[in-house]
Amino acid sequence: MAKTAQSAMYRGSVHDFPDFDPNQDAEALYTAMKGFGSDKESILELITSRSNKQRQEICQSYKSLYGKDLIADLKYELTGKFERLIVNLMRPLAYCDAKEIKDAISGIGTDEKCLIEILASRTNEQMHQLVAAYKDAYERDLESDIIGDTSGHFQKMLVVLLQGTRENDDVVSEDLVQQDVQDLYEAGELKWGTDEAQFIYILGNRSKQHLRLVFDEYLKTTGKPIEASIRGELSGDFEKLMLAVVKCIRSTPEYFAERLFKAMKGLGTRDNTLIRIMVSRSELDMLDIREIFRTKYEKSLYSMIKNDTSGEYKKALLKLCGGDDDAAGQFFPEAAQVAYQMWELSAVARVELRGTVCAANDFNPDADAKALRKAMKGIGTDEATIIDIITHRSNAQRQQIRQTFKSHFGRDLMADLKSEISGDLARLILGLMMPPAHYDAKQLKKAMEGAGTDEKALIEILATRTNAEIQAINEAYKEDYHKSLEDALSSDTSGHFRRILISLATGNREEGGENRDQAREDAQVAAEILEIADTPSGDKTSLETRFMTVLCTRSYPHLRRVFQEFIKMTNYDIEHVIKKEMSGDVKDAFVAIVQSVKNKPLFFADKLYKSMKGAGTDEKTLTRVMISRSEIDLFNIRREFIEKYDKSLHQAIEGDTSGDFLKALLALCGGED
Repeated sequence: MAKTAQSAMYRGSVHDFPDFDPNQDAEALYTAMKGFGSDKESILELITSRSNKQRQEICQSYKSLYGKDLIADLKYELTGKFERLIVNLMRPLAYCDAKEIKDAISGIGTDEKCLIEILASRTNEQMHQLVAAYKDAYERDLESDIIGDTSGHFQKMLVVLLQGTRENDDVVSEDLVQQDVQDLYEAGELKWGTDEAQFIYILGNRSKQHLRLVFDEYLKTTGKPIEASIRGELSGDFEKLMLAVVKCIRSTPEYFAERLFKAMKGLGTRDNTLIRIMVSRSELDMLDIREIFRTKYEKSLYSMIKNDTSGEYKKALLKLCGGDDDAAGQFFPEAAQVAYQMWELSAVARVELRGTVCAANDFNPDADAKALRKAMKGIGTDEATIIDIITHRSNAQRQQIRQTFKSHFGRDLMADLKSEISGDLARLILGLMMPPAHYDAKQLKKAMEGAGTDEKALIEILATRTNAEIQAINEAYKEDYHKSLEDALSSDTSGHFRRILISLATGNREEGGENRDQAREDAQVAAEILEIADTPSGDKTSLETRFMTVLCTRSYPHLRRVFQEFIKMTNYDIEHVIKKEMSGDVKDAFVAIVQSVKNKPLFFADKLYKSMKGAGTDEKTLTRVMISRSEIDLFNIRREFIEKYDKSLHQAIEGDTSGDFLKALLALCGGED
């Protein structure tokens, strides 16, 4: 806990209460719990307004005045999540952590996420206090209990962290940084198998400042962030623990912002996680967590808690949060720098894009053509063979199979497949058999056919394809439908949305690097969008036109710099501004471009998640993304999916599809993360 609430470095949301009188507070709590029922409002108001140190004094005064245990009385009077929150606030932080760990390893099964969160994030001093508190509260040795309930490399790393012997952030040796980078590289990427002991030793013992330099040098040396190597070399709970350690080394507040977001997103709330973090960080770094939460998720922590909880439980959590960063319509002053640093990191990282489908070794188009013919000949169809062959060949190999099939049997493989399979499986298999440009052209044609237009499909394809891919799509569209793509878009869309799509469909995006002077000018153009709501419609049209030119024609590296400059200039993330100030298809198109520039695999991970969440499945989007990204970046999409949604793409597909369609999708997915 911070030494004083008045410290210049204090970043908590809960402070020492002025003119504090523990006897008076003890009397107020006794009165609130006296008689029939209890005054929950008074209890939460008092307890959330006192620091943990002051709460301990209240406990002592309560016992002195009434001969009773305050925590026991609170447990008796309160119930549910509200009781758990209030009782946790009344315990010293070390005892609170000890109780959480005891609960995590008691009974059948282990709450590994709880163990990871606490042991990966605590300082040396906090760790020593935790061990002592556990011994005092339960008369047991924490290390022995951890060893008894965990195993393997996961157990070893937990024990190392439990020692609380991480080096202090003092002078860092450049030679040792280089040596650690080399040792990590040799222990993982350069080794058949993985030397987990090196990862455990270096990540478990080196100082935070030292490790930040190691991570920077590792990226420069290997071309990939340390997180990518951990995901590639480690697995299971051990992998999750090491990633949590790395996140806490980089930024402990960002780690907790992410944990809080995941605790509240989607259906249901992980209340134990929410309570644990709000209690443990309220006097340490809650303001930092709030800043990063607002920057990263484009909403305030306060508003998310407000929308996701209820009753006295909600009121107490909001008190601990300490304020609504959306109330004034802007970030904390410090948030721009936080966001800028996040962009710097993303701009430096050059993650290798990987598909899940590769060219098959020992490829024999003759054998494949014969196997497919046999699978479709006679009564019944062998779908398993069709799925196995087509999902395990590259698109170039599939085209060879089509040609060989026609040469051998004088038949069109696509026509035969269409007659033998149906439904979602047919759409998936036939889509895989088409050359990518022709497949995209067909999806665009379908999006503009009949009554109504599928604007989301148009945006998804045109906002994410490279110049070369766009040019190939134009040629394929002309060849297949005897009409230019531009003419088709002009006939089926209108206004600014049409202009955006046509601009994207020219495939003339610049392909150079960044120009800092131009980036500042472009950021200024974008900044004027903030004034849209207060300007006449003519000005709005002009601003959108200028903004469209920037987003639709500048190179990706340049746009990343524009987004950084925009944050520095306005204290806002450009994506948040677009969502707030624009509407309809124009907004959706601009957001898709920005998200694609920021992180294209994450954009597609979001598309896949949304296609499978809630009631019903959007099979068209699911099929389109799985086909189009399987040889480009589906492996990266899988990583982003599990990072953001805390479950693997494989699990999501398994839970949302069935039959042969499921089998084919899982084959394309390429593995379980």
